[in-house]
Amino acid sequence: MELLKRQDQSHPERKGQKRKLEEDFEDEREISAPPTGDARDALLSEVTAQVEILESNFSWREADRAAAKRAAHVLAELAKNEEVVNIIVEGGAIPSLVKHLQAPASIEGDTGPKPFEHEVEKGSAFALGLLAVKPEHQQLIVDNGALKHLVDLLKRHKNCSTSRAVNSVIRRAADAITNLAHENSSIKTRVRMEGGIPPLVELLEFTDTKVQRAAAGALRTLAFKNDENKNQIVECNALPTLILMLRSEDAAIHYEAVGVIGNLVHSSPNIKKEVLHAGALQPVIGLLGSPCSESQREAALLLGQFAATDSDCKVHIVQRGAVRPLIEMLQSPDLQLREMSAFALGRLAQDTHNQAGIAHNGGLAPLLKLLDSKNGSLQHNAAFALYGLADNEDNVSDFIKVGGVQRLQDGEFIVQATKDCVAKTLKRLEEKIHGRVLNHLLYLMRVSEKQVQRRVALALAHLCSADDQRTIFIDNNGLEFLIGLLGSTSPKQQLDGAVALCKLANKATTLSPIDAAPPSPTPQVYLGEQYVNNATLSDVTFLVEGKRFYAHRICLLASSDAFRAMFDGGYREKDARDIEIPNIRWEVFELMMRFIYTGSVDVTLDIAQDLLSAADQYLLEGLKRLCEYTIAQDISLENVSSMYELSEAFNAISLRHTCILFIMEHFDKLSARPGHSCMVQRIIPEIRNYFAKALTKANSRDIRL
Repeated sequence: MELLKRQDQSHPERKGQKRKLEEDFEDEREISAPPTGDARDALLSEVTAQVEILESNFSWREADRAAAKRAAHVLAELAKNEEVVNIIVEGGAIPSLVKHLQAPASIEGDTGPKPFEHEVEKGSAFALGLLAVKPEHQQLIVDNGALKHLVDLLKRHKNCSTSRAVNSVIRRAADAITNLAHENSSIKTRVRMEGGIPPLVELLEFTDTKVQRAAAGALRTLAFKNDENKNQIVECNALPTLILMLRSEDAAIHYEAVGVIGNLVHSSPNIKKEVLHAGALQPVIGLLGSPCSESQREAALLLGQFAATDSDCKVHIVQRGAVRPLIEMLQSPDLQLREMSAFALGRLAQDTHNQAGIAHNGGLAPLLKLLDSKNGSLQHNAAFALYGLADNEDNVSDFIKVGGVQRLQDGEFIVQATKDCVAKTLKRLEEKIHGRVLNHLLYLMRVSEKQVQRRVALALAHLCSADDQRTIFIDNNGLEFLIGLLGSTSPKQQLDGAVALCKLANKATTLSPIDAAPPSPTPQVYLGEQYVNNATLSDVTFLVEGKRFYAHRICLLASSDAFRAMFDGGYREKDARDIEIPNIRWEVFELMMRFIYTGSVDVTLDIAQDLLSAADQYLLEGLKRLCEYTIAQDISLENVSSMYELSEAFNAISLRHTCILFIMEHFDKLSARPGHSCMVQRIIPEIRNYFAKALTKANSRDIRL
């Protein structure tokens, strides 16, 4: 089982590029609908005019340089609006801009200052970088030969003294490489083949911080999912400088540096070892406290990558102080920050030495809260972290105290992997409810505040073994907390109590459905089917609805105390030959007598209630159970209330208990029906008696309720 990581880890990389490209402009990048009709034609005409200027002004003459600078600037300004980029490309701007990435040939013997030196190249690189934001234009720019010139621009500082103009052209070249290589594996490789990586690594130590950042941004893109590029970046000795950049007070610097390192480490165990050996761990942990949320996010992601497979590294990350800031980040308003901190904690929580520490530092509650997120990846990362924490028995009590079991059970989880993870977490907790863990929970249930006592009782109802039910819910009074929830004014608490009681019922072997009549306490003498309503040897006759029913006293005496009292007591029927039965239908009486004579009878639903009444009147417990079983098959949301009243009217204990279980099992649906709450409150004493008796005998398989 693994965490759900961001599907596109280059998303923040893209965000960084746009920020770099626009940083010198106060105006935000324009967003508008693409021009149509005359406006489009006018724009295309303008682009064509600027392209012509670039094509016709490629020399060191001051007028040519000024014209080329203006043309490159105009195209760059237009390219800030992504909706017109296609028109700029259609107008033929790319070849002309690529042409001006290099300086014109120098006039022999001209050693004086050059007009607008580096300015035209800077404007061209900037414009091409903006055009490259559209993926479909990246290859076109490269095919026109831009990469070689851009790589040459990265080296401009070597041929002359550094100046603001030199710094700017280098930075724009690095930014253009970043956008050209973005999510384009073949261009990333081309940059390496053109020799672009060594100068970018060298620029990490450049005095101008903006150049440093631009170089790091390019390396970050080139390292993403390209093993050959990663290896060359490391071989060029970039790691020491990148690690120093992590400690920079400039947020833009350490944000790019941690991004480069993150992409180098991703899926590269050997590079990860080198990064750690070079001393990256502590400065990365330090970035968790950065005021830059992007750096925090990347640092958390990187720590999760560090902790992926190396158990020692997991421990070192915790020892060096990462847990508290990661937990604080779980409560950030920034969704990605929460996601990455949960990711890191999830990885750390797979080590037994870290699990108790994360919980002790307050990690449980915010992780549980993240389960309510509507973001599937965030939700899963939190669930995975909780799965790890549940592995340590020292965390089980805290898990339950903060309501963790209910949160796991009630959560609405978006992806199947999260549902599976939650199920495994609950199973992991269940396996730990014994020994000192159980003793601690019982202690909490005795001495804690009421809310915690209820949470413990609810959790134990779901997690405990059947063998411990009596100890928990009878000997330690846990049943009263569940019953108390049924009496709450909160519908949610009532439902929680009902679900917990239902869970107990499912675990207890004595709470199985009624499946047969119990043996009668009175020894039975069954004369057999042939003597039912048979005058042979009959010594008593019943008059039912005007018809005679022939019976035998010896059989009736053995069947129930009611008939024994009738024939052996002081009743007038003792010596009567004919006895009138005024309140039972013939069909019902015949079935009752057939049961007396044979010990069994098929009870249909249409006659079951009348037969139950007769069986109750004549104290035929076995027949009552058969009737109750048949009636119980017909219990529904609509009639459970009347069925319960029927069980009360005829003291039908088995039917009553079946009604109680039905009410617990369907509590959520029944709660919307009028009168349900009143009914539950009325029958709480019976519910208490039922579960008290059931749980007292929960380990006895031979006792039926």
